[in-house]
Amino acid sequence: MSKYRIEKDSLGEMRVPENAYYGAQTARAVENFPVSGITFPRHFIRALGIIKRSCARANVELGHLDSKVGEAIAEAATEVIEGKLDAEFPLDIYQTGSGTSTNMNVNEVIANRAAEILGKERGHKSIHPNDHVNMSQSSNDVIPTAIHVAAATAITAELIPALEHLGLTLEAKAEQFDDVVKSGRTHLMDATPVRLGQEFGGFERQVANAVERAARARDTLLELALGGTAVGTGINRRVEFPQAAIKFIGEDTGLAFYEAMDHFEAQGAKDACVEASGQMKTIAVSLSKIANDIRLLASGPRTGIAEISLPAIQPGSSIMPGKVNPVICESVTMVCAQVIGYDAAITHAGLGSLLELNVMMPLIAYDLLEQIRLLSNVSRVFANKCIAGITANDSRARELLELNLSTCTALAPKIGYDKAAALSKQAFATGRTVRDVAREMKVLPEDELNRLLDYRRMTEPDA
Repeated sequence: MSKYRIEKDSLGEMRVPENAYYGAQTARAVENFPVSGITFPRHFIRALGIIKRSCARANVELGHLDSKVGEAIAEAATEVIEGKLDAEFPLDIYQTGSGTSTNMNVNEVIANRAAEILGKERGHKSIHPNDHVNMSQSSNDVIPTAIHVAAATAITAELIPALEHLGLTLEAKAEQFDDVVKSGRTHLMDATPVRLGQEFGGFERQVANAVERAARARDTLLELALGGTAVGTGINRRVEFPQAAIKFIGEDTGLAFYEAMDHFEAQGAKDACVEASGQMKTIAVSLSKIANDIRLLASGPRTGIAEISLPAIQPGSSIMPGKVNPVICESVTMVCAQVIGYDAAITHAGLGSLLELNVMMPLIAYDLLEQIRLLSNVSRVFANKCIAGITANDSRARELLELNLSTCTALAPKIGYDKAAALSKQAFATGRTVRDVAREMKVLPEDELNRLLDYRRMTEPDA
């Protein structure tokens, strides 16, 4: 059987695993919330470590905390930042809505590890989780600060670079396919010609916009609630504390975090997180459009559009030999559906802002970080395993384009809309091309007809 030590909190004695760095309050929360088995991700735990280290340094700098104790707390917090103590954070995300259980989890872990650094036993409380590690703080300003720090750093380190990589991959394909003229399609029906490179250029622009949206999401998260303590009034902290602590957070992350303009807004609402999630949702909508278009253009290989071919990366059927499916595109669209679902949950969680506190913060933290993680990962997969290997089927594109009845649009300014429509209907009824019927009807001289039915010319405005 596992060995335990006895620790005390304000509710009394509690058994804690003997080798655990966490203490009584964490042990209670482990028992209270056996809900999903989902724990907070690495970015969030890292952010908590950065905050606790920054607060300890600020409190030492302001003369509130003994330097020896502060240095031990900072050293222990560094181990949290580096992931050395990740096993000590077992709490389910479906817990107290303020995240107090997790704030106390990190306070207890750092307190016990810091005490150990100073030669004391775990559970000794010579360094106290509340009095020392949580000095000048409350769960109510630490957890919203951790959400912002974790999400902003994840967007900067992972999402923006991944989207930029996808954008460059699409840009290269747009250049490669610039000479491939093909049928455009609106309402999934034949429309006037476009170049395959133009379609991919449109995809690239969507991703460029996604990069800008990710940056805007990051920027809206730079305002930190730290310093509001319990309800936004800043009780039990020095006036100078927020700026001192946030200065250290900025040094650790390289991001320009700043103190909330109004601590009641920063703690009473989670509008910035809802806004950031909305940007993630929009990015998901963009990626879904690109993935769906690509799998439509690749449909076939013989009975679909088949204007492009995707790299064959795995067998597509357990029963149909030789079948290959657009599996990466399907993976992208599933991620996008999940990101949109997370946005719905975050939006609802934003409605959990009641008076001076939002009480759905753990859910917001997890879902927002999952949006960022999934979009980051799938963007690189999409670029590397699908987009980079796409080839154009030029002959198929020309074949379909020649059959396209909407090419008669180029004739309308010369022969009139009604005559062009009649020509198109005749071509459809007889199974012939617009070009052949126009020649037969002698609607224009041959050189003029050839000039107007130059498909490449149709992909640009008239000179």
